[in-house]
Amino acid sequence: MTDVIVVGAGPAGLTAALYAARAGKTVRIIDAEGIGGQIAKSPLVENYPGIAKMSGMSFADNLYEQVSALGVEFELSTVLRIEKGENGAHIVITEDGNFECRAVILATGAKHRLLNVPGEDEFQGHGVSYCALCDGAFFKGHPVAVIGGGNTAITDAIYLSELASEVTILHRRDEFRADENLMERAKSIPNIFWLPNVNIEEFQGSGNLTSIRYTDKIDSSEKVLKVDAAFIAIGQVPNNKAFEEMTDLDENGYFVADESGATKTPGVFVAGDCREKSVRQLTTAIGDGANAAVAAWKFINGESPR
Repeated sequence: MTDVIVVGAGPAGLTAALYAARAGKTVRIIDAEGIGGQIAKSPLVENYPGIAKMSGMSFADNLYEQVSALGVEFELSTVLRIEKGENGAHIVITEDGNFECRAVILATGAKHRLLNVPGEDEFQGHGVSYCALCDGAFFKGHPVAVIGGGNTAITDAIYLSELASEVTILHRRDEFRADENLMERAKSIPNIFWLPNVNIEEFQGSGNLTSIRYTDKIDSSEKVLKVDAAFIAIGQVPNNKAFEEMTDLDENGYFVADESGATKTPGVFVAGDCREKSVRQLTTAIGDGANAAVAAWKFINGESPR
């Protein structure tokens, strides 16, 4: 029996494995997509303390090598569910077999909701971004777009207005869902421009993004907006549905847990972007992973995880 099984090999999961292994626990990581999670797709990480510049893939590879050196095992498989075993143990059911453990850390992450239009995948990391806080500084003095109409989109636009030469907000509806105070603040900023009632048709460019082709829903005309970056802010989708019987989920599907990561099921902990919280960044995922690992080994040792 393994002491700790970590579901998810992103920064939160890898950090959880690192801390659990350093506490002398046997650890197995299970992930269907390989190492790194979302950060592995980032061409450059510049906002992690102590590291001036590094690709997301290099960051993930280094972290994986660190945990591998401690004897952490890795399984490439999809976790289907978790069942209760005997004597408080848990059975992690995967497509390729079952694994028994004393504690589980769910670091399943969240995926950005996609527009699913031509060019979106091609220019990801080359002008198309899902994180203004992560990538906005790369486009200082350049024209950029924000796509979305909720609080995140408007907050991103306000943040980017201090960096970019101009920010154009494109939204598929006439009305925006953001809070009134955010809207008033954004409307008072002179380099923020508004394009409601549009459908994004295509991201265009050669190597890097240079423009967005869109349709005006009022007159059905097709137009092109020249920008060097597009920040898509239409929400995220957590990967938590398979575990809803053992955990509490909020209205958006995120795990409900405090900073210890403890859930309503003893021995099941959560960490990273899959957890209900206000900030989802590389640094917060790392912190979640450490907290959940400490709580897990305390649980195994018969101590209170909180």
